[in-house]
Amino acid sequence: MSLIRRSNVFDPFSFDLRDPFDGFPFGSGSLFPRTSFDTASFAGARIDWKETGEAHVFKADVPGLKKEEVKVEVEDGNILQISGERKQEEKTDTWHRVERSSGKFLRRFRLPDNAKPEQIKASMENGVLTVTVPKAEVKKPDVKSIQISG
Repeated sequence: MSLIRRSNVFDPFSFDLRDPFDGFPFGSGSLFPRTSFDTASFAGARIDWKETGEAHVFKADVPGLKKEEVKVEVEDGNILQISGERKQEEKTDTWHRVERSSGKFLRRFRLPDNAKPEQIKASMENGVLTVTVPKAEVKKPDVKSIQISG
């Protein structure tokens, strides 16, 4: 009797699937290396963008990162760029499972004309990066009453 290790097909978070091409010259990690699940899963950091009366507010989930590992930059005066990297831990020990993601991410947003990129503020709390871009005040047109003669 042999022990057969099977993954739970219905578990969307399980990556214990057997690679049917493992061992072949074109299989995993040889001539055509595949993107790792870890890098792919962190590559698209989730970011919300809302507009309030006073500012554009961006919130990015970056759990486990320190503020030194995240960059907030403005390019060409109106492109907000948020980037960072979570490095893999040293694999000197025997690892049985690696599910936490690692890798680089980069997101870019074109700021609208009413943004003031020179006054951007960023803060990080509990794994959430908040970037606030103040809005320029919209000048209301002068309305002049004109009497109708008649």
